[in-house]
Amino acid sequence: MLRKRVIPCLDVKDGRVVKGTRFVNLTDEGDPVELARRYAAEGADEICYLDISATPDGRSTMLETIRDTAATVFIPLTVGGGVRSVDDMRRVLRAGADKVVINSAAVQRPRLIQECARAFGRQCVVIAIDARRTGRSWTLHTHGGRVDVHLDAIAWAARAERLGAGELLITSIDRDGTKDGYDLALLRAIRNSTTIPIIASGGAGRPADLTAAIVEGAADAVLAASIFHRSEYSIAEVKADLASAGVAVRGIT
Repeated sequence: MLRKRVIPCLDVKDGRVVKGTRFVNLTDEGDPVELARRYAAEGADEICYLDISATPDGRSTMLETIRDTAATVFIPLTVGGGVRSVDDMRRVLRAGADKVVINSAAVQRPRLIQECARAFGRQCVVIAIDARRTGRSWTLHTHGGRVDVHLDAIAWAARAERLGAGELLITSIDRDGTKDGYDLALLRAIRNSTTIPIIASGGAGRPADLTAAIVEGAADAVLAASIFHRSEYSIAEVKADLASAGVAVRGIT
């Protein structure tokens, strides 16, 4: 049985970790490298950096921060933001990332997923899906949630897998930062349409929410931000709750 993963998410803007609600009203949460070191020491299974201003600002992602983190943090590092080409992805991987998240550029040019998977292996390619509920379905958004591209998020997830994605990072814009729990219906809908691993994001407020994302939402990993940044709950508490629900997690036998 593959063990489920607990992943702190560090949204980075202008070199600082930030957190908001539904992608707006951002507050400063600290230095990205310092936080990554802290989480690695506390038992995180991976670190996820998302440079949330790179695509809207039209620039590349934060290579120096990646290098500094990779030099001292020895757990998998997933990085997204501003990746528009195979060369961009190569630079991020060479800086020390293990996997690269692509969102807006893949929607604009889906062939990019194929190109990156062929160049580096699909295990390195993570497609981020930022979704907002519209009636009984979910619409896909890009550019940090700013642009509704009028595509069905579930259909896009299935297409991304066919094109070569190795993993999906699913964020509910409606739930992001609310601490109301993950959108379990969204997770289940994508699970029913795909076979690759799913990372749940958007809405974690307490350990039981992360457990529900895995047990009820069928996610393979859970990503959370503010509950860790503000020390409301620890990674150990989350893993203990998962283990008590019978979920196999790393660091707990």
